[in-house]
Amino acid sequence: MKLLFDHNLSPRLVRLLTDLYPDSQHVFLLEMDQDDDRVIWDYALHNDYTIVTRDSDYSDLSLVRGFPPKVIWIRRGNCSTSTIESILRSKVIDIQAFSQDLSLGILTLF
Repeated sequence: MKLLFDHNLSPRLVRLLTDLYPDSQHVFLLEMDQDDDRVIWDYALHNDYTIVTRDSDYSDLSLVRGFPPKVIWIRRGNCSTSTIESILRSKVIDIQAFSQDLSLGILTLF
């Protein structure tokens, strides 16, 4: 599974999680960090990414546009990059199951 990290998450997550989520990217590294959410959505759709974010924008887009792309919405307050890394590591089985389930478009992690 390829993850596309939103601008509200650290670009370091790409490197930190490469063992579990190879070929993942960050919008900053793709020079898309100033792009509209719909542009990023379309990029994720056409390049087989799951969007990882900390805000509701992509969840809202998923309700309007449907899926793919799938969205992982991390609903944790202000926290460190290591906490986000830990969440994505500890939920790897849930994330893999989510990626295979064609009936689900949003996975909310706390």
